[in-house]
Amino acid sequence: MAVFSSSFSPERASGMDRIQAIPSLGMTASISTPYSRDLGDELRRLRESCTEFHGRAMAVQLGWDPSKVSDIELGKVRASEVDLVQYLATCGKDIYFANEFRSRYYNAFDLFFAQVPDDLRTLAMTEAMATKIISLDVMTVPGLVQVEDYIRELFVDSHIEAPEDIEKFVRARIERQAILKRPNRPECLFYVHELALQMRLGSASVREDQYLRLLFNAHILRIVPAHATAFRSPCVLYEFEKAPSVVYCETDMAKVFAQDKTAVARARRLFQRLDAVALDEEQSRSKLMEYISALREDSDVPGTDLA
Repeated sequence: MAVFSSSFSPERASGMDRIQAIPSLGMTASISTPYSRDLGDELRRLRESCTEFHGRAMAVQLGWDPSKVSDIELGKVRASEVDLVQYLATCGKDIYFANEFRSRYYNAFDLFFAQVPDDLRTLAMTEAMATKIISLDVMTVPGLVQVEDYIRELFVDSHIEAPEDIEKFVRARIERQAILKRPNRPECLFYVHELALQMRLGSASVREDQYLRLLFNAHILRIVPAHATAFRSPCVLYEFEKAPSVVYCETDMAKVFAQDKTAVARARRLFQRLDAVALDEEQSRSKLMEYISALREDSDVPGTDLA
């Protein structure tokens, strides 16, 4: 499995040494991936910020067919090594920038790839492009329906992120939730294991706010009962209108994207199984109300902080 991220920076060897270290990449039609689309979009943003060329004018400048610029920027085809250097040079980038970009682009079309946890752009772009999102969360509430204080408690409680970076990650997750407010928002179904509801994360008021957010979104989530212990790992399946489906898994150490047909088929079987064991919408609402009621009853006990 290739491991890479826009946050990684290769050693700055000489330009020719680095060019010879990576095999030549001929421009070929490929199955686009989340990372190829991300890097293609990065090229588009470089063109828009570093030149005065629109897509067709960029093609004229490079001596390319206009569709070639579009296909590369959409991540639909693998650009050749020479094409990348020419494109980046036209954007005013030096050999060190070109070599760093090429080292990432080399794995852009891999069907399995991993990124470091703080690289959020590929994930955000994948969510924004998806027409359907189905997920299973076991120990935490799904990120797209987390309330702000709950998000903050997750990062604080992990003791992994630097304290000065926590607010940046909180804001990024809140911004990702904007896709649920769009007129053309993706069709979503979130399976939430009851273990996530039982986690005593933050104060009682934070937990109640989170339960209420889930209750408000009960039409797009289903609770997996606590006794269903066979499900241990979180998983997300993204489906797109004009791109292959993608499976996504996340740990504290890496984000993993899989576009392989076997991985996608396994994810589909997982969600078929969940559909059979999870509570339906009304049962899920009732289960959430049980947790809200229990919190409010506990608020009568001295030492609780629920208003």
